[in-house]
Amino acid sequence: MTRKSSDRETTRSSHRPLKLPGDGTIRREDITPAFIDRLERQVASLPGYSLITHEEREASRRAFLDTRRKNQGLWVFGYGSLMWNPAIHVAQSAKSTLFGYHRAFCLHLVIGRGSPKKPGLMLGLDAGGSCVGIAHRIAPEHVESETEILWLREMVGTGYVPRAVQLRIGARRVEGLTFVANRGSKRFAGRIPFKKAVRRMASAEGDIGTNRDYLYRTIAHLNEFGLAEGPLHELERAVRARAGDL
Repeated sequence: MTRKSSDRETTRSSHRPLKLPGDGTIRREDITPAFIDRLERQVASLPGYSLITHEEREASRRAFLDTRRKNQGLWVFGYGSLMWNPAIHVAQSAKSTLFGYHRAFCLHLVIGRGSPKKPGLMLGLDAGGSCVGIAHRIAPEHVESETEILWLREMVGTGYVPRAVQLRIGARRVEGLTFVANRGSKRFAGRIPFKKAVRRMASAEGDIGTNRDYLYRTIAHLNEFGLAEGPLHELERAVRARAGDL
């Protein structure tokens, strides 16, 4: 195969949509360095998107793990897709509360559930308030392999940073990991005007699905927690109305 034809094959493969199961979830085996490379090639030339290397990603993971005792399990706090689609080996899951951060659509989204032509917004944890989500416990023998998956999944670009946090599960407090919005990143959108957020999220779509499906699934889980009304519910109603998903 010539170099020119090889380049064409690379270009085609980098834009080939990822085939997901019918329920729109992403599988553990889909989250590979090659898949992350393919996503990143689609946005590498965008002025508002900052990438990190695999070496930088791994250094971040190792820095977090080095602060922990060996042979210790790990609780991971999910507040968006990690609630319903963790895509890692989980030993236990439980409703959990994180204090000091709140859930917000505060990150620009141009890959995954958005694209450069149809950008959307992604959830992050921003400073202040509290957040109810799901904590997943990774067994000690799986911490190494499953954090590799988590860092590949969450640390695409500079939108998130890992944080060691205290979680409340029932009457207990446990140490855990979550990924919070990086206010220093070019991806950080801050507080987007409501009508603009609705327009973007109603139309955004990328390799792994639509932005609005992500919103609807988040709301469904908040309802399960008994959180049946709030700012995100208002956003959901407006997005459904604009997209015709009533």
